[in-house]
Parts: sequence; structure tokens; C-alpha cells
Amino acid sequence: MVNSELVLRLDGTRPLSAASVEELAGLCDRAEDHRESGPVTIHVTGAPPAGWSEGLTVGLVSKWERVVRRFERLSRVTIVVASGDCAGMALDLLLAADVRIIAPGTRLLLAEAGGATWPGMTVHRLTQQAGAAAIRRAVLLGAPIDADRALALSLVDEISDDPAAALADLAETVDAVDGKEIAIRRQLIFEASSTTFEDALGAHLAAADRALRREAAS
Repeated sequence: MVNSELVLRLDGTRPLSAASVEELAGLCDRAEDHRESGPVTIHVTGAPPAGWSEGLTVGLVSKWERVVRRFERLSRVTIVVASGDCAGMALDLLLAADVRIIAPGTRLLLAEAGGATWPGMTVHRLTQQAGAAAIRRAVLLGAPIDADRALALSLVDEISDDPAAALADLAETVDAVDGKEIAIRRQLIFEASSTTFEDALGAHLAAADRALRREAAS
């Protein structure tokens, strides 16, 4: 079941602002304070207009990137539902979610600033998730990634004509999953590409031991 307190709708046409940071931080606060199970869900759409970065500071960008990282590491399953053109904040959140559902016709784009695409952490996530060759034109030339290609690159999980129904079906599954265990497994995924087998073994054994203890106690 989707808890309305853990749902946010974000308009990607809005320029990044302190209010945007506070809005996402508030959602993370509610997710961390809530005792009931269930996903954190964000609906996104829109791309920022030309000139969106005017007056933007590196300090504000840093705060935004940190709160997106906080969202990315919540002890809950995170879901983003996207439609239309998605760039800027909308794309940042889509790529940070555990599960990504998009409507047909959705396009992923890099926002533009300073005569080229915006060099934020979206570039890092795109490269980590799809590989440098697959996203080169998007990052260097601003080429849109259409819905079918995003699915083929595993940047999204599902293209749905009825995202609300897909979200409702998924929420039932998520309700049965322990959030803290999700966070542990997500971290193992994050570290897998940059950690050797020998260095990763300890963390995996610790997670396995935790799982066995929980099973024995149930």
C-alpha cells in the first residue's frame, strides 16, 4: 500500500532551489521517521528551461546532490514514476531510485548549462548504470534517450501505459520486504563494481550471518 505521506510530486521544469532541497529532505525525514513498511515514491516530469542555472551556486548544487544521495540510501524501497521529458532534478531522482517506471514517450535528457550538458552526478550515475559507450552521445551532445532505449539499457525497469496500476502492484510486494535489509543489499550492489572479491567477502558474509540470525529468530 502506498502511504501518501511518503509520496512526492516533483516538477522538473522548476530550477534547482533551496526549496527543492528542503522538499526532498522533508520526504527523507518522513521516510526515516515512519514505522510502517512501504515504499517511498516520487512522481517526476519536466526539463528545466533555458537559463535555469542563472544564479545557481556550487554550494546549493552540493546540498542537492547530498540530499539525492540520502534518498538513494534510504532504508526503504524507493520508486520513481516518470513521464514526458525528464531532465535536471527529475532525471537525478529517477536514476537514484531502486525501481523506475516510465510512461510511453518518456525521454531522458541532460539539462544544459554553460554551453554544454550539465556535469552533475547524473553523468556519474548514467555511466555507472549503462556504461560509457551507451551514454556518450547523451552526455557529450545532449541526445535524448527515448523510452525504449532507456529500457534496453536498464536505466528504467518498466514502460507502462498505466503507471498507477504498476505502482499499486509493486507496492504490495514492497510491503513484505524489510527496509533495513533492502539498504544492506543495495549497498552490496553499489560496492560490487569497485570492490574485489576478497575485499567484498567480509561484507557479504556479515550480511549472510545477519540473514541467518533473523531466520532463526522468526
